[in-house]
Amino acid sequence: MSSSVASLLSSIADVGQDTMRGGYSRPVYSIAELDLRSWFIAEAEKRALEVEIDYNGIIWAWWDLPSGDRTGALVTGSHLDSVPGGGAFDGPLGIASALVAIDFLRDQGRQPEQALAIAVFPEEEGSRYGIACLGSRLFTGAIPKSRALSLTDESGTSFAEQSSAVGIDPSRMGPDFERLSSIGAFIELHVEQGRGLIDLEQPVAIGSSILGHGRWRLRFDGQGNHAGTTLMTGRRDPLIAASALISSIPSIALDHPGARATVGRVEPIPGGTNVIASQVDAWLDVRHPDDAVTSLVVSRITERAQEYALEQGCTVSVREESLSPTVGFDIDLRRRLEAELPQAPVLETGAGHDAGILAAYVPSAMLFVRNPTGISHSPEEHVEDSDAEAGATKLADVLMADIR
Repeated sequence: MSSSVASLLSSIADVGQDTMRGGYSRPVYSIAELDLRSWFIAEAEKRALEVEIDYNGIIWAWWDLPSGDRTGALVTGSHLDSVPGGGAFDGPLGIASALVAIDFLRDQGRQPEQALAIAVFPEEEGSRYGIACLGSRLFTGAIPKSRALSLTDESGTSFAEQSSAVGIDPSRMGPDFERLSSIGAFIELHVEQGRGLIDLEQPVAIGSSILGHGRWRLRFDGQGNHAGTTLMTGRRDPLIAASALISSIPSIALDHPGARATVGRVEPIPGGTNVIASQVDAWLDVRHPDDAVTSLVVSRITERAQEYALEQGCTVSVREESLSPTVGFDIDLRRRLEAELPQAPVLETGAGHDAGILAAYVPSAMLFVRNPTGISHSPEEHVEDSDAEAGATKLADVLMADIR
């Protein structure tokens, strides 16, 4: 069978649409994400791929050799979950492109020299349980199993409970070193989440590195009280302290060229219109190519948070939720991709990916497909159909190359 990337993405265009935010909200193991997982399994089975779900919830679809030997397997793939109100391409483009790449190879009568698999990793975005690339971190042992299972979402449901509810046994989760050691290389295709390709007149780029990045939760504690009876001079309002900090973050980041610092989520407790908050949680995202600078930016933000909290008669605590150092992709693998795709520019990315987690354990690489808006994690994210097909074609070429 033969499909196009556009037609595959069109077939899931109604899944997880967010009528309030726009775009798509597909948190891990939600109805929307489970529907996408079922869609992928059905598409893989149409192609006679052998599908299995491992004990970390990762879906594997195998194009096996006649011998059944999976040693040195070449793996591609991405994720299907999204940020709240995300775009249509972040994650699913890589999955649809992998399926179409297999179609291309079969249409041409080409057979890889090693087993080939498509992998779908759960909770790449971390939008439900707070830690990005949770599935690949569990798979590689990059996160302790106990910590992963104890993570809770906004409703208080733990990752262990939700995994069990969808048929995944939490007691079996954790590093899968046998499967990991069988992977010869991992290549992830992804929509570009920036403007690198817009002016280069090329549809596809090769990834060089991922900027170091992390997430921290700042908790401001004050005194909850009545909005009408509490004088302004007698308040201990943590939301004022949090707001002052958030306003100062751009200037702190700008003092360190190349740094990016963002607060995209704030939760006041109890959250009533006529209530002075007793507590405020703010989630901080900081990124920089130099891990020492990332640490310095977080330290400066922490110091400023303490100053603003003290001014308001509040306290603040800072907890690291996840931290990934800057990742440079495998040099030998990247050079082989450059030889196979000589027109493709080489770009770094500020966005995290499962390939960045796997890179510490197996040779890994990334391909980026042009995004003419330069916008991602937003409904404005876009890929032209012709670029999507070019990406799948180039992925198929790479999968047939001698890159082990």
